[in-house]
Amino acid sequence: MDFNSEILIKFGNRVRELRKLKNLSQEELAFRADVHRTYIGMIERAEKNITLLNIEKIANALEVSINDLFNETRN
Repeated sequence: MDFNSEILIKFGNRVRELRKLKNLSQEELAFRADVHRTYIGMIERAEKNITLLNIEKIANALEVSINDLFNETRN
């Protein structure tokens, strides 16, 4: 796995994790972030290389800091 796909996978997994912690559907998160409903699924499946503007929208919609989107949980 190259670095580009690895970071997309990690980011998508983190978005999914935070979304589920907030009990939000992909559709509800998309509505709150003002992005298309299929976009969230594409991010979570690492199919999209998300822009900084959309990272900010998603962080705001999840009510977390941008930094929180990049911090992996430690088990």
